[in-house]
Amino acid sequence: MAVCVRAVVRVLVLQAAWALGGGQVRYSVPEEAKGGTVVGRLAQDLGLEAGEAEARRLRLVAQGRRASVEVSGASGALVVSSRLDREELCGKSAPCALRLEVLLERPLRVFHVEVEVTDINDNAPLFPAATKNLSIAELSLPGSHFPLEGASDADIGANAQLSYTLSRSEHFALDLQRSEEHLESLFLVLTKGLDRESLAEHRLLLTASDGGRPSLTGTVELVVSVLDANDNAPQFNQSVYKVRLAENSAEGTLVAHVGATDPDEGINQEFSFSIVSSVPAAKRDVFSIEPQTGEIRLRGHLDFEEVRLYELQIAARDKGVPPLSGHCKVVVEVLDVNDNAPEVWVTSLSVPVAEDASVGTVVALLSVSDRDSGANGRVRCAVWPPSPFGLVATFAGSYSLVLREALDRERVSEYEVEVRAEDGGAPPLRASRGLRVPVSDVNDNAPAFAQAVYTVLARENNAAGAELARLWARDPDEAGNGRVSYSVAEGGAGAGAGSGSGSGWRPASSYVSVDAESGRLWALQPLDYEELQVLQFEVRAVDAGEPPLCGNATVQLFVVDENDNAPALLPPAGGGPGPWAAGEASSSSSAGSLWAWAAWGAPAGQVVAKIRAVDADSGYNAWLRYELWEPRGKGPFRVGLYSGEVSTARALEEADGPRQRLLIVVRDHGEPSRSATATLSVSLVEGAEAALAAAGAVSAGAGLRPAAGAEGGAAAAAAASATNVWLVVAICAVSSLFLLAVVLYGASRWAPRAAVLAGPGPATLVCASEVGSWSYSQRQSRSLCVADGAGKSDLMVFSPNCPPPPGPAPKEPPQEPPALLDTVSATRPPLAP
Repeated sequence: MAVCVRAVVRVLVLQAAWALGGGQVRYSVPEEAKGGTVVGRLAQDLGLEAGEAEARRLRLVAQGRRASVEVSGASGALVVSSRLDREELCGKSAPCALRLEVLLERPLRVFHVEVEVTDINDNAPLFPAATKNLSIAELSLPGSHFPLEGASDADIGANAQLSYTLSRSEHFALDLQRSEEHLESLFLVLTKGLDRESLAEHRLLLTASDGGRPSLTGTVELVVSVLDANDNAPQFNQSVYKVRLAENSAEGTLVAHVGATDPDEGINQEFSFSIVSSVPAAKRDVFSIEPQTGEIRLRGHLDFEEVRLYELQIAARDKGVPPLSGHCKVVVEVLDVNDNAPEVWVTSLSVPVAEDASVGTVVALLSVSDRDSGANGRVRCAVWPPSPFGLVATFAGSYSLVLREALDRERVSEYEVEVRAEDGGAPPLRASRGLRVPVSDVNDNAPAFAQAVYTVLARENNAAGAELARLWARDPDEAGNGRVSYSVAEGGAGAGAGSGSGSGWRPASSYVSVDAESGRLWALQPLDYEELQVLQFEVRAVDAGEPPLCGNATVQLFVVDENDNAPALLPPAGGGPGPWAAGEASSSSSAGSLWAWAAWGAPAGQVVAKIRAVDADSGYNAWLRYELWEPRGKGPFRVGLYSGEVSTARALEEADGPRQRLLIVVRDHGEPSRSATATLSVSLVEGAEAALAAAGAVSAGAGLRPAAGAEGGAAAAAAASATNVWLVVAICAVSSLFLLAVVLYGASRWAPRAAVLAGPGPATLVCASEVGSWSYSQRQSRSLCVADGAGKSDLMVFSPNCPPPPGPAPKEPPQEPPALLDTVSATRPPLAP
């Protein structure tokens, strides 16, 4: 820099010398020289001595404008006093000279000084504005020229020579044209087509450089706005929108919000949305779209099981001319919710199931499905009740209903099975399917009687064909397997079973018969108690199954005695039968004449005679009582009510006459009662004669004597012997019956099933007819005296009840059955006084 200053000063000195030589001082100073810079040695150049400039007051004279130089008083040099700006002083004029007048006094002289201000490159090119806005149509063709305003430079000469450059751009370039008049025209040239949507505004930097050293530059920003044309369709933010929506979403639910942009502007940028198509096409109305906002909302019902995926084609159409459209796809995936309960279907049902079916038998095939998916469609199955059936999964969604336990149709004849299904949703949904599984019968049950032993009471002299009892065997099987037929299997009666005739053994089928269908027990012939007291046999019940099964029951038929025999008078001991032995079955009497002797003066209570009688019946029907019919009133004799002894009622007197005729009636206790009569003639004799008569009658039997003559003695003896034989037989039979009654009574106590069917409870009395009530049936002891020291044991029974009709056994706890038989002991009551 110092070198440059020295060179400038040298030039200025030469110019000043040249000016003095011409009569005018000239100096040259560059603009923007600093204050104090010596422009020239004015005093020296004017030829003044040292100090003379100050003494003569060397100074500048102003000529209307401020001078930027001044004369230094001490040295007389011309120096820069203020900033020199050539462009301010002279503008574009060249050269730029400052013309000054210098005064010098003593003597006064005027000198002309010219100071030329030389240009330096201190001004950069300047554009009219920092930014230049241009608008170019989007459809402008390449090569189009757009004029630009150039820059200006306040400097002159080479410093003002401008050149232009443009920032890099693939679309624009500069074209500088110079005319013949050296005028410059600057143009912006379009080298490549514009696309407003890709770049709506181009910002370019135009730089102007001058020719100075160093060169200065000026810039302007060119803002090129591309004017829009409708050359772009609306563009969606996404080509595919994926939405997941629960199938139970309510109507009006926002499905998606699609968005689109149109890079055009103005009306070309305005567009509206619409649904172009839908898959499936039939479900297009399920969704709707707001044309302005692009909100897609649910307008129908979603069903995952019907349609799982929707595809909507959405269009956005602008309002340009011609209008352009953009498209996108909205995929709506329907999410399953647990809105479908499981479904249970019976695909095969094999019923009825035989009760002997083996475990594992397949009863039904079931199909289980759930229209939901995932956990909502996973189904668990169970069967209720849990037995005797179970479920076996064969494969997905299929089950077999199989038999888990053995069946018993008689216990349960039909099952109501419920198959329950539950899905895995939250909360779970349930469904069920009911199955009716009947059990078919097999013949696995034999007929069973309600009792192992039936006790049947039947009146003697019953009519042939009378119903004695009704037996019933229960077979829980059904149809032919439960159809029972009855028959008499075995049993009978013989001579030792209470038969009084001594005949041989006879089968039970000759006495009774059983109806094969109803089980009614019929009598084939009238029964005679005196011939048959007990008949024991078995009844068999056989079903109609294949193979048939059977059950047995023992029937004990007790013949109930009827009062069908009148009392029979027995002959005196050792005597034979005579006309006195006659008796009748009716109340009327036939006189049998007996003789007896009594002494005059015999005291009261003396036994004169004893009437003997027997009744072939038993029990009350054979219980005899003796009554004195004639003479009535206060006679001299009386008869023991049950002993048959004829004794004196008072002392005998002569007034009683030589003979007393007594009419004695022997009557049983049956209903109606039967009787026999005996006529006793008592002769009143002296004491000695009475003693002789008594001694003679010891062998004749208790003082009785038949009225017949001696010629009948042998026949009477034979009849008495026969009567004694039969009496022994009767006593043995009655004793056997007594023992049998005791055994049966004990069995009834320890074998409840063999109890009589009487009274409340499962045991009922089976009887052929009613026999009435006996007032002495509660273990009362009675004795029928048929001879001295002999007694007759009778079989006593309770008053029977009619049996209930056959049917199912009542469901009540078994009760101890009442005792049927009671035994009458053979005790002899004391004689009446």
